[in-house]
Amino acid sequence: MNPESSSPSTAAAEDLTKAALASPFVKALIRLIRAEDSYGAWDKKSDALLLAEFILDKEARRAIPIMGDPSPDILHRVEQFYKAVALRIEERTGLMASPMMKMSHEGFGRVILTTGKLVAYAKSLRDAHRFGFDSLEALNREGEKAVEAATRTIVAFPTVAKA
Repeated sequence: MNPESSSPSTAAAEDLTKAALASPFVKALIRLIRAEDSYGAWDKKSDALLLAEFILDKEARRAIPIMGDPSPDILHRVEQFYKAVALRIEERTGLMASPMMKMSHEGFGRVILTTGKLVAYAKSLRDAHRFGFDSLEALNREGEKAVEAATRTIVAFPTVAKA
């Protein structure tokens, strides 16, 4: 890219994207995605390209019909997101977090993350066929928000979390 042709807003957006790619949550998600590539097909793909499926701006989301069944690929992305949340919880607390997701064929369901006997995080999911984030920054923000909520619960109930 020619540095003279980039505008200040483009440079700022690139800086935000670089910061998001360097964040602990996004790094955890990238590690999980790359770990599933047992044949090395994604070795030459950039991290941003691997995360492109998670980015779904408002225009693209609006283009998806209100009623729809989520594809296996979409459900897999939702699972990857919450596995990354679980990985970050483990990194922050030293306790293994396990995600469990139950989803109907219509895209409604629930995800919980447990540590020991504690439900550290619970969220109802709806419109899973529209799962995505406006930007990498939004992806990181939502992931870290879930990690923070779970960590607060673990700190509040350490005995149950370690049981």
